[in-house]
This record gives sequence, C-alpha cells and structure tokens, in this order.
Amino acid sequence: MSAINAAPITATDSLSQALKANIIPNQEYLLQGSVLDSAVEVLLHRLRGLCDNVDAGPETFDDQEVCFSLRDPSQQAVPLMLRVRKALDARDMPYQLRYIGQPDLGDKNRPTVVRSSLDIACSGMLIEFLNELGCRIEFEYSVKGYMFRKGRMKITVAKVFKISQSSMPPEPISQSYLVELSVLAPQGQDAIGEDMRAFADQLRPLVQLDKIDYKRLGHMAVT
Repeated sequence: MSAINAAPITATDSLSQALKANIIPNQEYLLQGSVLDSAVEVLLHRLRGLCDNVDAGPETFDDQEVCFSLRDPSQQAVPLMLRVRKALDARDMPYQLRYIGQPDLGDKNRPTVVRSSLDIACSGMLIEFLNELGCRIEFEYSVKGYMFRKGRMKITVAKVFKISQSSMPPEPISQSYLVELSVLAPQGQDAIGEDMRAFADQLRPLVQLDKIDYKRLGHMAVT
C-alpha cells in the first residue's frame, strides 16, 4: 500500500540518481589529426581492416553544424557555446544540440584530451528556440565523411566545407580530411585513453592522432 501511495519519480530525480551512480557518458576523450586528400583512400582501407563494421562498410554522414553563443549581459562571464547539428542526408533525423566544455589537457602523460560533452536530440524548432533565448550564431560549416567503430571508440574521417551564401556548391576549407578518434564515457574512466592511444599507433604513419591545444595554436597564430 505504501508503494502505491509513494510519490512518482520525476525526470529530475532520475537524472540525480544517474549522476550519483556515475552512469551518464558526459566526458569525451579525444585525439585529432588530418590526412591529405591524396592519402585518404589508403587510410580508409586501413580502417576497414581494423574496425568492427568491416562487413557492412563505414557509415557515411553529411551534416551541417551551427555554433551559437549565449553571452552574459554584463560581459563578465565567458560566453556559453552551444552547437546544433542536423543531417543533410537524412532529413527525418532529429537535430542534435551539443555542449562541449573547455578541453582539459591534463598532465603530459595523459594520452588524450578530456572535455565535458552533453548531447541532446531535439526537434526542428531548436534554432528558433535558441534565437528566442538570445543566442547568436558565431559560425557554421558542413562536414561530410565516414564513421567507423572499434568497440566503444568512434573514428571519423571527414571533409569540412564552408557554407556558401549563394547557390554555389560548398567549398572545402583545406586539401585534407579531419580525422577524429573519440569515446564518450562517464567520469573517471581514464583507462580508455590508453586503448585509444594504442589504436592510434596502429594508424601511423598514415595519420598522427594527438592532443590538440587550440588555445596554444591561437596564441601562435597571433604572434
């Protein structure tokens, strides 16, 4: 009888329980690199031999991503950055809202970059909702490529394009493909970084996947 009269469990309660149990995959472990257009087919062939979905072949994707910022009116806080991604090759797929935290490079012995990451599937009204909140578009681009799986690891090989404001086809931003090796996992599973580094070593010398410090690159570009 007491169970029947107990208060229903709310979504907030469920989320709190999941956080306490540390089962929410809110940490992204990441390695990045690039490969020239002339060498990408060799890398794809190597990945087909190493990854799990070798029989069916890699998944393909063609997405557009828009980065929004939500700024503090007092200009004292760091702007909140949100990313919206939609599939251009599967219009019925939900929009993806993503928050990515600042990368934690950790000590030099840590094998990967670690950053907070939260992904939420949303309806097509998402962009209008963000505009109503006061979010501002910072930049946008499209990305087209291949996705492989190796256990929990996800490997993408993708071409990044500028968004054309006219009827002209998208223009690639470089003569290379972006290669990313990532894992989403709950906090405290740093051992996955060693598995990622071991896998990345199998792709050398075709591509060198490393921790990328974008702040350091930005300072180098300024100087």
